[in-house]
Amino acid sequence: MKKWGNIGDNILSIIFMIFCITLWEIAIRFDQVPNYILPSPSEIIKALNKHKVILWEHTQTTLFEAVVGLLIAIIFAVFIALMMNRYPLIKKMIYPILVVSQTIPTIVLAPILMVLLGFGVLPKVIVVIIICFFPISVSVTEGLATVDKDLVDLLKAMKATPWQIFIKVELPATLPAFFSGLKISATYSIMGAVIAEWIGAKSGLGIYLTRAMSSHLIDAMFADVLIIVVISVGLFQLIHLLGQKIMPWNKEN
Repeated sequence: MKKWGNIGDNILSIIFMIFCITLWEIAIRFDQVPNYILPSPSEIIKALNKHKVILWEHTQTTLFEAVVGLLIAIIFAVFIALMMNRYPLIKKMIYPILVVSQTIPTIVLAPILMVLLGFGVLPKVIVVIIICFFPISVSVTEGLATVDKDLVDLLKAMKATPWQIFIKVELPATLPAFFSGLKISATYSIMGAVIAEWIGAKSGLGIYLTRAMSSHLIDAMFADVLIIVVISVGLFQLIHLLGQKIMPWNKEN
């Protein structure tokens, strides 16, 4: 029943989205709004098809920066979270720094990295790592804190090794929190890459967005935004499905 309820919710969302797009199209045609002010959905699709080759090239760059940065962020975030859980002193030292790091706006951090590392891919990847690191590390840290201590003590009494305790108890208990943080970071990864590209880049959806805006190609700009939204939603759904496969016992995922 819950499965059919979720399908029904998705259908309702799709219907409402189609309704909003149709209303947008009708409003633009009825009021005869110029394309350079606000393009209609049909004009955006035409622009997407017209500029599909160059948009695909820029999409590949942004996807590469986002995925590489996200993967590196996962490795570092999980490692730091495990260290903070195992050694309280490390948590007291590092956790406040993690919180402070999130108070620095990305739009401020990106140009500093550009000055230090140039306008290549590396500074964009670092921006993505910094943005994605915090949600994952905090989620895993909080997940590890909720592990049943009595169960851990029982395994210790049974002479279980730290690795066995981690695999049998800590990992399954932390996976839901990990995937929750990963979903947030996945959407942040695209955003971080695009913002970093705004500051300066050779290619990417962010730099294409600024070029289209400067050239008053509003339909192409909206096409770029559409790609960004689709990629972000796609990554979110991919991680959601992966979580369902890995955690079939977790009904909330």
